[in-house]
Amino acid sequence: MGSFAIVILVLAVVLIFAGVKQVPQGRMYTVERFGRYTRTLEPGLNLIVPIIDRVGHRINVMEQVLDVASQEIITRDNAMIKVDGVVFFQVLDPARAAYEVHQLDYAILNLVITNIRSVMGSMDLDEILSRRDDINAKLLVVVDEATSPWGTKITRIEIKDINPPQDLVNAMARQMKAEREKRAAILEAEGMRQSAILKAEGEKQSQILKAEGEREAAFREAEARERLAEAEAYATKSVSEAIATGNVQAINYFVAQKYIEAFAQIATAENQRVIMLPMETSHILGSLGGIAELAKEAFKPGSKI
Repeated sequence: MGSFAIVILVLAVVLIFAGVKQVPQGRMYTVERFGRYTRTLEPGLNLIVPIIDRVGHRINVMEQVLDVASQEIITRDNAMIKVDGVVFFQVLDPARAAYEVHQLDYAILNLVITNIRSVMGSMDLDEILSRRDDINAKLLVVVDEATSPWGTKITRIEIKDINPPQDLVNAMARQMKAEREKRAAILEAEGMRQSAILKAEGEKQSQILKAEGEREAAFREAEARERLAEAEAYATKSVSEAIATGNVQAINYFVAQKYIEAFAQIATAENQRVIMLPMETSHILGSLGGIAELAKEAFKPGSKI
């Protein structure tokens, strides 16, 4: 084999290796023929025409993240704050990402910074501090729409830190402390008011129950006196009828009862140590005997007393 044949063989091997392209997973290559885009190579082994075709751009189609450096922003209420964040994006169309924009990462980053200043600059500081999720959602919609012609998809934008000036932070801390002290004082006053109301309700219920008890006791006492009066009236009537018929024992019963009532009052008097009995005390004993006789008559079968 001559030298010319060896050269031809080497050239053939070089052309074969030049026409075989291996694309790794997560990347795509664009192919240009005479400087013009023709097609996109997907992951795996691909063949191109040596010398005529060449690989134009090697595009990363995995989801990527960019750090948004700290930026100074003036809010609507003229507060100076520093904000930083991150943005996640993914290339969906490698050809448009390669030929529609120059320096895709740089373009996306500047677009995010511009929109952060625009969105957060139109809000008050209190809104920015309390509505971070709303800010992230609004930035995502705006930036994703702006980068769509570049064949990319913005998957997430997150504001990491919002740093107001130190004097403003101190003022916010004092305000928060005052608000909490105010709420604590209101809660304490409300607790005292509820306690006073419950205490008054308890006293009211106690007085009502006490009055109802006294009324019930008075009613029962009046009822007892009524029953006693009825019994005494019946007894007096019975004794009167017995006296009308000439029953001496009934008279003795009546007199003895009065004596007993008088002695009961004397015996229950306060500081009474000595009881002076009248001479007629012996009549009491006789009356008691009359009472016994009268009881016998009363409990006798067929008695009318």
